Amino acid sequence: MLKGGVTTVAMRLPPRSRARLAARLMDSLGFASRRQLDKQWAAEVESRIDAYDAGRMKAVPAATVLAYSGK
Repeated sequence: MLKGGVTTVAMRLPPRSRARLAARLMDSLGFASRRQLDKQWAAEVESRIDAYDAGRMKAVPAATVLAYSGK
């Protein structure tokens, strides 16, 4: 972490201002915007729901998923 300067000033900002700053910094690195990510996740969710409804995908109990992931 940077000492003093920009980091200190940024950490003193109110939460919403820090969030906006963080979003702008992430955008400057070429990452997808939050809005783009939300659209992509929404499309993925719809695709999975359609697959489940059509019988191409089965539901897995949360306990099984968590056990598999080691949580």
